[in-house]
Amino acid sequence: MVKQNQQTIIGYIGTYTKGNSKGIYRFTLDTVEGKISTPVLAAELTDPTYITISEDNKHLYAILKEAGSGGVSAYSINEDSSDLTYLGKQLTPNGSSCHISIDSEKHILVTSNYGDGIIEAYQLQKDATPLPVSSTIRHEGKGPNKDRQEKAHTHFAGFTPDEKFITVVDLGIDKVITYKIHNGVMEEVNSLSVAPGSGPRHLTFHPNGKFAFVMAELVPEVIVLSYDSLNGRFSELQTVRTVPEDFSENNQGSAIHISADGHFVYAANRGHDSIAVFQTNHATGNLTLVELVSTEGHWPRDFAIDPSGKFLVASNEESGNLTLYSRNESTGKLTLLQKDVQVPFPVCVKFLQG
Repeated sequence: MVKQNQQTIIGYIGTYTKGNSKGIYRFTLDTVEGKISTPVLAAELTDPTYITISEDNKHLYAILKEAGSGGVSAYSINEDSSDLTYLGKQLTPNGSSCHISIDSEKHILVTSNYGDGIIEAYQLQKDATPLPVSSTIRHEGKGPNKDRQEKAHTHFAGFTPDEKFITVVDLGIDKVITYKIHNGVMEEVNSLSVAPGSGPRHLTFHPNGKFAFVMAELVPEVIVLSYDSLNGRFSELQTVRTVPEDFSENNQGSAIHISADGHFVYAANRGHDSIAVFQTNHATGNLTLVELVSTEGHWPRDFAIDPSGKFLVASNEESGNLTLYSRNESTGKLTLLQKDVQVPFPVCVKFLQG
């Protein structure tokens, strides 16, 4: 039994199922010892690269790939053992997605599909299982990077803090687009174009709801945005570099997350293999670099701050290891605790909330 308590926090990892990877893995974080356990298989399925957990900790949803189709898979989370029990799935004729989000009331799942440049919405039944896709939107266009922006590539779809809108980030067309959703049907309400060729990838909101921070993939930058919650409109405020000025090797931005108090933004660099730590200005939204910390592995695809706010776990996809840091809540700085936790091709890290 691995029941979550103040000392033990449960985490799950979505992976690419290549090599010896088989699906979703589970681990425990001991907050007293400052140590994470060896991950164990929690659910077997193909390429659950991104997962999301409901706010009440009762359900986990994963994207999946099956027979050339994409879709979503639903699981219940056992309150005592943290085991996952399969509930059901929905497949679409489109390819597999790369990101999934759920609203706080467990009414809607939204996914983004990089290869097809689409977003899809799934309504959930009372038993928390997904219905067939209720709405699909396909983005059109391209960007100046001929290798990576030959067409639209949606990479993130998530809810605004008040859940009035869905925010979508498209790497292929350099846009952040806002949608409203009614009766499961999405409709565009606003769109912001960022710097051509920047390739925006992921987004996180400040807890005050006034600012958002976008990680670019094709240039080493975080884009700071102001956000108007009345009409779902974004405006650009600042861009900050995430790697040293003299670093000229291949680097691709990946994940971006913010501390619960909104004081610090963390952004991962694949290639430089680091996490950039920024302090936020609550009045202006602007970021100031605090430090760059090695992820002690190759190609950090994602990371997560634990519910206590005292730890951060990064997933290095290509080197197949998790890295654990303690987090100074006053300075935002990270201190290495553990780097040898093996898990094959990890992508996404999510914790049960306290």
